[in-house]
Amino acid sequence: MSDTTSAIPDGASASGAIRSCTDGDLEAVVELWRVAGLTRPWNDARADFMRKRAVQPEMFLVHVDANVVVGTVMAGYDGHRGWLYYLATDPARRGEGIARGLISEAERLLTELGCPKVQLMVRPDNAEVVAFYDALGYEEGDILLLGKRTISDVPDA
Repeated sequence: MSDTTSAIPDGASASGAIRSCTDGDLEAVVELWRVAGLTRPWNDARADFMRKRAVQPEMFLVHVDANVVVGTVMAGYDGHRGWLYYLATDPARRGEGIARGLISEAERLLTELGCPKVQLMVRPDNAEVVAFYDALGYEEGDILLLGKRTISDVPDA
């Protein structure tokens, strides 16, 4: 699959279009992640951007309106489950259907690949986001998430 461009799915009211992210979107995307509150000091957002651009880049989506990136989502499929990361919407544009449209397009792409289930992670104190995903049919799972960092993104002190 190559470049993805689509109109906003039915039921959403956002203006603009969803397309695959490009290398030229780097600064706009990282800034959007920052203002949306997604960046953390232990993750290098630029490295995350470039890693995703190197693996399944067609699954890294942006919502663009008037040549401005106003939303993002990363999707991936490992042959067993699909995952969503870095869903972000410009805080001034929340409630317009941007995130809903991005999720819908990511789910469509994952389904085309034969993905039977989509998963994502939300920080437990983020009740507003949990409610958003609940409204889209996502259910809380009874799992314990474990992780291990294999490459440090924290700059040398």
